[in-house]
Amino acid sequence: MSVPTPHAALLSEIPIREHEVEVLGSSTHYWEYGPKDAEHTIVIAHGYRGDHHGFEPVIARMPQLRIIGPDLPGFGSSTPMTEASHNIDGYRRWLAGFIEALGLPTPPVVLGHSFGSMVATRAIAEGMPARALILVNPIATDPKIGAGVGITRLTRAFYGASRGLPRPLANALLRNWLVVQFMSMTLVTTDDPTLRTWIHEEHHRFFNGYSDPRTVADGFEASLEAEVGKAAPGVGVPTLMVAGENDTITPLDGQFRTVELFPDARLVVIPKVGHLIHYETPDAAATAILEFLDELA
Repeated sequence: MSVPTPHAALLSEIPIREHEVEVLGSSTHYWEYGPKDAEHTIVIAHGYRGDHHGFEPVIARMPQLRIIGPDLPGFGSSTPMTEASHNIDGYRRWLAGFIEALGLPTPPVVLGHSFGSMVATRAIAEGMPARALILVNPIATDPKIGAGVGITRLTRAFYGASRGLPRPLANALLRNWLVVQFMSMTLVTTDDPTLRTWIHEEHHRFFNGYSDPRTVADGFEASLEAEVGKAAPGVGVPTLMVAGENDTITPLDGQFRTVELFPDARLVVIPKVGHLIHYETPDAAATAILEFLDELA
């Protein structure tokens, strides 16, 4: 029996509109939450093998904002790009094109979560207009070593193996229940048994929502390209980093080093949580974001 969605009641009170736009050959589906005339508009770039649903626990706690959450190309309901590669440069070009296609009257606040933190930081550093940058669980340590050299090599081999298999076998490997469950169990830190069960169910619901095995493998290689600190000096807008105290994917020492590389940044550390801030501590994440937005000039 499935566990009820913890934020369902809050999210049901927020107007949600679904749209579609083509960017770099990707039929990009996106969801618009909240009032169109809100003071702040946030555009989200989600994490690897996720989709727009992932950040909804935090969105549900910020009903006063207009939040635009696309599925990245090749994930969720969005098709892969045909005019760019599925690497960080391709995704940052897509993000810039997506925001341009929205036709917003002023540049939005851009929020990058995990893998999306690399995309958003790189895009702004290379000239994409933005009012501010928010990074949740930012990849602040060299991703080739952040989670451990051994586990990274093993995971790289796993995705590499999927490239050489016929598509049905590759999907069977990538979507294997035990593989997804192992991934989920390594990331969860909460002691709440009900919340743990719900998080595992979420991963099984959405972790397999990708378009094809090659795009998944390309995305994993992209996730190893570079930490956000490489592009941080070129980010000329106010920046908020929200990190988990017990994040094993991108440990805390890297967060403290990286915040100093941005021209104008602050770091909020949420205690007793790892790489799943959006699922385990959405109240703390929403509070940090709203306080940051209140201080924007």
